[in-house]
Amino acid sequence: MAGEPLSFRAFLDARPAGCEYGYGHGDGLRALRDREFPRLRGITYLDHAGSALFPESLLKAFTDDLRNNVYGNPHSQNISSKLTYDTIEHVRYRILQHFHTTAEDYTIIFTSGCTAALKLIAESFPWIPEGTKQPSSRFCYLTDSHTSVVGMRGITASMNVLSVPIKPKDILVAKSRLPAEEQNCTTPHLFSYPAQSNFSGTKYPLSWIQDIKSGRLCPIKLPGKWFVLLDAASYVSTSPLDLGVHQADFIPISFYKIFGFPTGLGALLVNNRIAPLLRKTYFGGGTAAAYLAGEDFYFPRKSIAERFEDGTVSFLDIIALKHGFDVLEKLTGGMEKIKQHTFALAHYTYTVLSNLKYANGAPVVRIYSDTDFSNPDAQGPIINFNVLDENGQVLGFSQVDSMASLHNIHVRTGCFCNTGACQMHLDISNEDIQRNLQAGHVCGDNIDLLDGRPTGSVRISFGYMSSFEDAQTFLNFIIATRLSNSDAEIPLQSVTKLPTECVPDDHLSFNKADKLSPILQISDRELRNIPSEAETTGSKQPPEPEAESMRAAVSETAVPTCRKGGKPITVAKIYLYPIKSCSAFEVTEWPVGNQGLLYDRNWMVVNQNGVCMTQKQEPRLCLVNPSIDLKEKIMVIQAEGMDPISVPLEDNTGKEAVTCESKVCSHRVKTYDCGERIAGWLSTFLGRPCHLIRQSSDTKSKSHQKNTKGLSSATNISLSLVNEAQYLLINVASILQLKEHISARLKEPLEIEELIRRFRANIVISAPESFEEEEWVEISIGALQFQVVGPCSRCQIICIDQQSGERNKEILQSLSAARGRKTNFGIYLMNQPFCSSFSDTLSVGSQVLPVLKENTEIQPPTSSEEKCSG
Repeated sequence: MAGEPLSFRAFLDARPAGCEYGYGHGDGLRALRDREFPRLRGITYLDHAGSALFPESLLKAFTDDLRNNVYGNPHSQNISSKLTYDTIEHVRYRILQHFHTTAEDYTIIFTSGCTAALKLIAESFPWIPEGTKQPSSRFCYLTDSHTSVVGMRGITASMNVLSVPIKPKDILVAKSRLPAEEQNCTTPHLFSYPAQSNFSGTKYPLSWIQDIKSGRLCPIKLPGKWFVLLDAASYVSTSPLDLGVHQADFIPISFYKIFGFPTGLGALLVNNRIAPLLRKTYFGGGTAAAYLAGEDFYFPRKSIAERFEDGTVSFLDIIALKHGFDVLEKLTGGMEKIKQHTFALAHYTYTVLSNLKYANGAPVVRIYSDTDFSNPDAQGPIINFNVLDENGQVLGFSQVDSMASLHNIHVRTGCFCNTGACQMHLDISNEDIQRNLQAGHVCGDNIDLLDGRPTGSVRISFGYMSSFEDAQTFLNFIIATRLSNSDAEIPLQSVTKLPTECVPDDHLSFNKADKLSPILQISDRELRNIPSEAETTGSKQPPEPEAESMRAAVSETAVPTCRKGGKPITVAKIYLYPIKSCSAFEVTEWPVGNQGLLYDRNWMVVNQNGVCMTQKQEPRLCLVNPSIDLKEKIMVIQAEGMDPISVPLEDNTGKEAVTCESKVCSHRVKTYDCGERIAGWLSTFLGRPCHLIRQSSDTKSKSHQKNTKGLSSATNISLSLVNEAQYLLINVASILQLKEHISARLKEPLEIEELIRRFRANIVISAPESFEEEEWVEISIGALQFQVVGPCSRCQIICIDQQSGERNKEILQSLSAARGRKTNFGIYLMNQPFCSSFSDTLSVGSQVLPVLKENTEIQPPTSSEEKCSG
């Protein structure tokens, strides 16, 4: 696509009538961004529907307030407490003013968020259950609703109240009045719908509120009185809501969606006409006018807000809201201007995105929308889509997310806590949802395609501080990654499934190939040219004769039928990574423990909050070079410009060690801090506060285990601080073929050694065929037996040069293009220990004996984390 449509002039010309860009500041939006959001430099943040970002001046005003005033518990009667109480009441009025209403019509009940507000409604609404003499109540909700709305049916079901889901298309044809004799029924029913879909940005008519309350619009034909719950959490982040005109009965909101701060604070706006009807069973501190501890007597406070705000409210966070409203008004001039600004960006991005085509005329994206983005009253600043290839096949959202991360573009993926809209737009049936669950897919994970069909999508959303440059960067990203000439190249494929041949019963059964596809052959010269750093460093003494004879015996009984004209497969390189996400330590021979290679990923670097740091956040970790000296029993850590420092290999979980719990992906592990000396060394080199922690040996067998499919059901595989499996294996032949593909896209070709290091494998093998490792189900290396767990789906770490720490976005893009919509490279292995009296050792040069699988594709491990090697 030509560059002209991406110019600022083209953007201004494309704006719908009445939609202004920016807020009329003399110094412009860019100056506002530089002043209020300096942390966004180099980042394109497009997840404003997930959370707004707070401006610097909001934090300053809030912290200045806290420094200058003493705020006590509002339930006390002293001077500081009275100040807190009065300030909270002022904030209530400020919220009502923001929504163009008054305390005569609405009451503000503070909650922990929108979800808590919805739960409060479900628990306190005056439902009439089934089985009484009166007609029973119904809870109806639009299927395009957030999980927290749909979840209300769990409470209504416990009260014996029926829930009825309503599809958007059905409510549009529901305009029919009840017979006159049924209009006097007072049974309360509740209808919930979102003012704006958090999935697609569709704005549902606010006129529905009055239509439903007046009886002109009936969600279902049932006598009774309808009340309306307007889920406004997504809507009010970028649009004005006038409750003086659109008087819904309940309006739940979360303030971080508007300001970005504070989080964990929301409110329920309750129409005072229904407030007296609400029921409450539990009473917490501050809600009682009087009660008896020894008898069943309780009298609630008169104020609806005080009656429903159990315990002490989050008063400091509530005080922050005043500054949030003030700063937002000062920076933007109000919600109407925010609405115009954000819609102008969304309209432009939608227009360009929807017109992107491949050379064959196929669209680059499929947008999920109910509107044409022509009217800001019908569409919010949210664009939901999936990226397609030239053949119309969907690229998984996880792959798009990984690619976006390389460009520092922050998007949201999945189903966005809105399964109903996801099903409707992606044509996912109820049976599909259940089958996907059985296949291991759960909400929020990275399993993006099942049977070639998407399980979710990609969402971008604009906020009040979003700029034209954000839209331009995103569009350039899509164009650069999808419309480059190299994307038309033929994808690299796995070797074809090999035919089988019968072998004698006294041998292990292996598959045999009559003929291999000539994808890529490796010459002896190429293998000899791969340098090795580990001819002496860290090596053990040669194996004992008993061990060597045992391995020979295993090899004799495990030899597969040879491929015709094929060469044996051998181990070419062995790497371990003592410190997770730091540099590799190459060896020629290394002992194997119960968690993998001895000392592999036994340590990791954490930030000041105890969160694991990886090269995704800190690429310079690859410049930290650990090595293991088995004789001296130390790990030596080196880095350029730093004096070497050592850490003992002996586990130190004595009284002086600080033991803590850490998380590696979804696994919880026991760790201990390695001390201030090494913490200072790492902090100095990385330029940020951090610590080195080690997995505690006395809890390894308990805290980080994995029941692996295919292994004995009683087998718990113990893991170190790895993400997914004990070992990662790659094939030099596969590297060489990928190298040819990547070289065509790069100005300077990569050396094979550099590529090998980028993929951070433990075992590098030399096999005759590229990607034949993807056809294996088990392998033996000497006396060691391994089961293949699945393929490794790569993340952006492979884009980091392990020698310099510099990023190159082309690597992951090339892998995606080469593998045909996948980013798999390498296979995960788990060790099945061989029963013997000697210590197992893995050695370079050992023969690799694979067992071929029957199916043609390895299923990836099921986890909510990216399967990248740290």
